[in-house]
Amino acid sequence: MRAPEAAPPTATPVPSRVPSAPERGCDGSAFAALGLREAIVRAVHEHGYDTPTPIQRQAIPVVLEGGDLLGGAQTGTGKTAGFVLPMLERLMISRESGERIGPRETRALILAPTRELAAQVGESVRVYGKHLPLTSTVVFGGVGINPQIDALRRGVDIVVATPGRLLDLAGQNAIDLRRVSILVLDEADRMLDMGFIHDIRKVLALLPARRQNLLFSATFSDEIKALADRLLDRPRMIEVARRNTTVEVVEQSVVEVDKAHKTKLLVHLIRERQWFQVLVFTRMKHGANRLAEQLTRAGISAAAIHGNKSQGARTRALSEFKSGQLQVLVATDIAARGIDIDQLPQVVNYELPNVPEDYVHRIGRTGRAGATGRALSLVTKDELPLLRDIERFTKQSIPRVTIAEFDPAAVPEPPAPSSDARDAEWRAAGGRPPRSGGRGQGGRGAPPAAKPAPRRGSVRQG
Repeated sequence: MRAPEAAPPTATPVPSRVPSAPERGCDGSAFAALGLREAIVRAVHEHGYDTPTPIQRQAIPVVLEGGDLLGGAQTGTGKTAGFVLPMLERLMISRESGERIGPRETRALILAPTRELAAQVGESVRVYGKHLPLTSTVVFGGVGINPQIDALRRGVDIVVATPGRLLDLAGQNAIDLRRVSILVLDEADRMLDMGFIHDIRKVLALLPARRQNLLFSATFSDEIKALADRLLDRPRMIEVARRNTTVEVVEQSVVEVDKAHKTKLLVHLIRERQWFQVLVFTRMKHGANRLAEQLTRAGISAAAIHGNKSQGARTRALSEFKSGQLQVLVATDIAARGIDIDQLPQVVNYELPNVPEDYVHRIGRTGRAGATGRALSLVTKDELPLLRDIERFTKQSIPRVTIAEFDPAAVPEPPAPSSDARDAEWRAAGGRPPRSGGRGQGGRGAPPAAKPAPRRGSVRQG
């Protein structure tokens, strides 16, 4: 999509006056003392929080002052509220100052890398702004675009979006970004990892030159520094965790296991240690499907989420996992972004990630908001080089543990996934049926009505 030929009009900057706590109906709480109005503080209290986290204590005053911000924060530190709360306050100050705002003019834009994270941020905007006359919506791909167009054409103050769908909507003239005064790039490191840099540049071309920019990232790579240099104007920098380190409150451990016994060990641990709400990571989509099916067939309620699942299936699985109906959620790295569950006790790396930074993001799903958590990695001999890369990156040695009571011979073989069972039937019958008509007839005796299994090894990671 081409950028507009003429430069978009400059947005009217949001007034930067920070109201005092008494002026905003201070009730003595720490959030009110930061300069947030009573309606916002009340929503925060109703959501169960009364003490700001370190990132919130540092970020909220900076955002209220109106300057750009570069925030370094691991997942689970409360960074979403760190930018949503002062954003709501500034938009209300702008409204009360008498600024004329058109009915379809979006004033704040939050970009997120995945559908799950966009939905999570959108929910935070809704929860914290429920006592304010501000409107918001979330837009992402994988679902119908028409309801999103209808919502935008009715007019919203705050839009939370993934970059690709936002550009689709802008291309259909469904959204006007020329009056955006606050831009947030959340989990910017993941957006760059996913190849969104060109989409981000296209979005920036649709925004006014004068605006407040907030960039949050768990790690500060050279690419993030380059993006910050282009995007931010004399930013304040806040970093609440040491650079490129894992979350310290997470108890990490490694079990070395034979590849043939890995699923047996996971089943044993879930059953014998009575684990509930276990988030398990695999590298590949088909691996997530396979493991979830094996766990389900072993009597453990499980579901997989990844990029090939429909948004409805992903939302349903995540909802059931959060509510406790689902014992195990098997996820790929990209699909797990945005999973925000208070008190998630256990993360398991069924397979180590290829990229050390992804290990940090994975284990950051537990040990959130000051709670403790555990992360266990099941590591085979061929994964030891990946483990060494992770330890070099995190500058730590992850403790090795043994599961003394685990006897592979005493654990029944996990039931084979249905795709494996089909393969076995085809082999017994003399071979696989052809993948497509017109070339070959497969093995003699192959069941004529059988459908070919998905091609293994052809699914991209994610």
